[in-house]
Amino acid sequence: MKTPFTLGLTVLNIGAALISITQALQPARADSQADILRARALQIVDDRGRVRASLTVLPATTSEAGLTTQETVLLRLITEKGRPVVKIGASEQASGVTIAGPTGTRDTYAILGADATASSLKLRSEDGREQIIKP
Repeated sequence: MKTPFTLGLTVLNIGAALISITQALQPARADSQADILRARALQIVDDRGRVRASLTVLPATTSEAGLTTQETVLLRLITEKGRPVVKIGASEQASGVTIAGPTGTRDTYAILGADATASSLKLRSEDGREQIIKP
């Protein structure tokens, strides 16, 4: 013979199980939308865990020779073999876009830059041909 307590506990367990099942069948959704993502760097990786894109803030530096670089924001797009083929950089002093040739090339690239009050476009081919365009 079942006691009222055991019967009540069984009904409660069945109810809790039903609520749990109905919640598991609903699609997942975010309750609120984040307005800002804050980080010092961002990396996007592929299925194998290799970095394929990065967005970084590089600090200002001074070399042993006394050359200084300003703080720079750098976006890199990287091939599956690890070669950064597109770079976009920006600082207070200069900004530019570099597009490099595929893996296996060293001297095939295009650089569009603006430094202080001057700008230029440099094109170079693997065979050594080069063209620089300045206004």
